[in-house]
Amino acid sequence: MKDPRDVIKRPVITEHSTDIMADKKYTFVVDRKANKSEIKRAVEGIFGVKVSKVNTLNVKGKPKRFGRYSGYTSARKKAVVTLTPDSNEINFYEGV
Repeated sequence: MKDPRDVIKRPVITEHSTDIMADKKYTFVVDRKANKSEIKRAVEGIFGVKVSKVNTLNVKGKPKRFGRYSGYTSARKKAVVTLTPDSNEINFYEGV
């Protein structure tokens, strides 16, 4: 079994992800090899909430250039986690 902090890398804080927080949906960058059940256990373990659904998507790296050097940004996996209606909210903006 993986450590929950190895599965969840960081939250995604964008305009869209902040808008869907009102519906108790939270977006995280997760380990590329993690499956939905591992992500669910990790979020429940770290934040102490109940998860009802996990949607995942693989994001391919984009081509980038810096002068004459070209390469790609890192590919990553994102997870949109939906909480149950009776669970508490996750607050990313407070210090721990």
